[in-house]
Amino acid sequence: MRQFGLIGKSLRHSFSQTYFTQKFHNLDITDCRYDLFEIPSISELPDLVRANPDLVGLNVTIPYKEQVWPYLDEVSPTAARIGAVNTIEFAEDGRLIGHNTDYLGFRESLRSFYPHTGEQAGALVLGTGGSSKAVEAALRELDIRYLLVSRSPLNLALTYEELSLEIIKAHSLIINTTPLGTYPNVAECPPIPYEFLTPQHYLFDLIYNPRETLFLDKGREAGAQIKNGFEMLGFQAEAAWEIWNR
Repeated sequence: MRQFGLIGKSLRHSFSQTYFTQKFHNLDITDCRYDLFEIPSISELPDLVRANPDLVGLNVTIPYKEQVWPYLDEVSPTAARIGAVNTIEFAEDGRLIGHNTDYLGFRESLRSFYPHTGEQAGALVLGTGGSSKAVEAALRELDIRYLLVSRSPLNLALTYEELSLEIIKAHSLIINTTPLGTYPNVAECPPIPYEFLTPQHYLFDLIYNPRETLFLDKGREAGAQIKNGFEMLGFQAEAAWEIWNR
C-alpha cells in the first residue's frame, strides 16, 4: 500500500484527505491511501517517516512550509526560488526532495479570476509566511505588482494600520495568505479597512474551509468579486500527484 499524507500543526480544516481519497475512488486506485499527520513540531518529521515505511509522498502546510527545509536532502529550483516547500517527494534512493506546487495552483486559479496585468494590475498580499512566498512568485510571473502587508513592521511590508484609501484604491486585488478565518475560527479576518472596498476589487482567500470566510463575506457585501482557495487546492494537489508518480 502506497501511503501519502499531509503534515501540519492543526489539520481540522483540511480537505486534502477527502480530495485524494475521492481521487483514488474515481480512478479505481486501490493500492494508495492518504493520511493526516498532526505534529506539534517539525522536528518530529524524521520519526514520522521512520514509523511509516510505506510513505512515498507528503504535503506540508502551516506552519512548516519554511521550517521543513533542514529535514530535506534536496530542494527543487522552484521551491528554492520561492523559499517555501509544500510537497515532499520520496526518491527511490531514500532522499527527501522539497517542491512547491502552491505557486502553480495559485497562478492557475488566479488566471481565471483576475483580469488585469501590467500597469492596470496591483495586489496587496496579506501575510508574509510560506504561502505568501508562493503567491509572490506567481504574481511576479503574471506581471502583477504587489505590496506585502503584515501585523508586524518588516522590511518591504506595510502594516495594516498603513492601509489608506489611496493604497486600497490603487490595488484592486487583495489576497489573504494568513490563516485568519480558517475553520473553526470563522469569526476572524485580516484587519484591513473593508469600508474602502468597491465593486472594482477582487478578493482571493487561500482558505477553502469555510467556503466563504469573513474576509470574503465582507468583500461580497462591498460588491467585490470573491474567490476561495478550493480550486487552488485542486491544482496544487494534481501537481503534487504528478511529482509523486513520475
